[in-house]
Amino acid sequence: MAHEIDPTTGHGPPLKEPPETPAEEHPHPTWKTYLKVALILTIITVVEVWVYYTPFVESKLFVPSLLIMSAAKFAIVVMFYMHLKYDHPLFRALFTGPLIIAALTLASLLFLFGKVAVRLQGG
Repeated sequence: MAHEIDPTTGHGPPLKEPPETPAEEHPHPTWKTYLKVALILTIITVVEVWVYYTPFVESKLFVPSLLIMSAAKFAIVVMFYMHLKYDHPLFRALFTGPLIIAALTLASLLFLFGKVAVRLQGG
């Protein structure tokens, strides 16, 4: 089928407008949300400093506790201040996938070298 050309204008039939697809919109966080996030980050930082200046430093849980708290702060900053929480799931996967692999690799290496150091001291 050939499209007919209007002899008065010299143009073909008008193109149909594509239907508008509403974009997925997430509500942007308010200043109250940012204030709550900042308060949580401050509390975690206070706990980190408190742990450092207590006898807990001699415990075997000292380093893992600091690593867990710093990882929590990192996740909170990335989710809220870098807006990863509101991004497309593909971008979240591209960021968190390699991050999980790196964290597991780091944990494996810490476990491996921790076990090696214990064997060398004991025997």
